[in-house]
Amino acid sequence: MTSLKPLAAVLAQSERERDMALADLQRAQLASDAADAKVQQLLDYRRDYEQRWGAQFAREGQIELVRCYQSFTERLTQAVDQQGRVAEHSKQQLANAVLAVRVAETRCASVRKLIERRTSEMRNVAERREQQQTDETAARVLWARLGPNGRPRAA
Repeated sequence: MTSLKPLAAVLAQSERERDMALADLQRAQLASDAADAKVQQLLDYRRDYEQRWGAQFAREGQIELVRCYQSFTERLTQAVDQQGRVAEHSKQQLANAVLAVRVAETRCASVRKLIERRTSEMRNVAERREQQQTDETAARVLWARLGPNGRPRAA
């Protein structure tokens, strides 16, 4: 009869890998959320900055201040774009982590199913062996009661 110890070891390893994938997923989710929050923060800041200084320049504005405003707005837009790329990258990392968790969970489930099948097979083999022994014992008892000619023995 085969032992289930190797399969149990494979299952334990698969579960450790799945747990590591889940931890990676959690880190990726936090990083993605943080990157999205930073993009939103930059967008809000840029909108507030444009509103505040746009109103100021509508009333009056020195050309040097306008150039400063435009330069800063341009750099702020670049920062928003850069952070947007970071956010997209973190979303891709998150998608990869989700996929890794699915693969790890599928592997764990497959190994569990294999262990269940092997356990069931071992149980069936044991039951057949027990039935065979019971049948053989019954045949011996019957043979002992009956003589070689198939009739009950005289007492």
